[in-house]
Amino acid sequence: MELRHLRYFVAVAEELHFGRAAQRLLIAQQPLSRQIRDLEAEIEVDLFHRTKRTIRLIEAGQVFLSEARKTLQQAEHAILLARQTGRGEIGKFTIGFTGPALNTVLPKIVRHFKEKHPNIELGLERLQTNEQVEALRSQQIQAGLLHPPINDDSLRLEVIHREGLVAVLPDSHRLAQSERISLHELAHESFIFYPRHVGPVLYDRILGLCQQAGFSPRIVQEVVPQQTILELVAAEIGVSLLHASAESVAPAGVVLRALAEPTPELELAIAWNPETTNPVRV
Repeated sequence: MELRHLRYFVAVAEELHFGRAAQRLLIAQQPLSRQIRDLEAEIEVDLFHRTKRTIRLIEAGQVFLSEARKTLQQAEHAILLARQTGRGEIGKFTIGFTGPALNTVLPKIVRHFKEKHPNIELGLERLQTNEQVEALRSQQIQAGLLHPPINDDSLRLEVIHREGLVAVLPDSHRLAQSERISLHELAHESFIFYPRHVGPVLYDRILGLCQQAGFSPRIVQEVVPQQTILELVAAEIGVSLLHASAESVAPAGVVLRALAEPTPELELAIAWNPETTNPVRV
């Protein structure tokens, strides 16, 4: 049985006349009659009572008509949804993001996306850069807000934000009242960093910056996410070096101070897999 058999049957059932039904379907009457006979043979029950001059639905035909209409409506709905999904009008789109993205560009991107795609379900997943790379490869997410460089030439990147580093101190720290401090003033401090695997390039640049200032930082804790780093600084466990936008989520008891030395920039890029089958675009 094919959908056309159901369409033929519904037309005949609604017209109760093979000639008018054939005209409506733009086919000849004889093939239409044969298709209805084939349908009845396939489901092994008569649907119509026929005389030489009239045709009417019997009880089995009335039940079949109701269900045939539902099936055709569902098929039309499925076609509509497939077309809308193919055009990127409906569906789901998932964006991965890091902490710095949450503090900077993510809110604006989310607002823009919802304005542009009001019927798309937007998913957000907080993931480290290396986790986003794997999720983009497997198409578990469709876009990522991450920190380059990444070791994957199959993905596309566009840097959309840059920011420098600042010193993160407890508000009770001896340098908390300074407007700007030099790195060498932190030489004897305990440091709280994120683990190197989270961002090895920036991690190594920070250590190199400290070495240029004449010391190797004494790291007492390596933790994620950034909020944990900030809370540990508030608890006076140590100091840290973070991106400037961390100030927007810094808890009470923490101050952020500019550094006198030029610092490496934290780059934030939007990344995507050009091989994705998802038609939606940010």
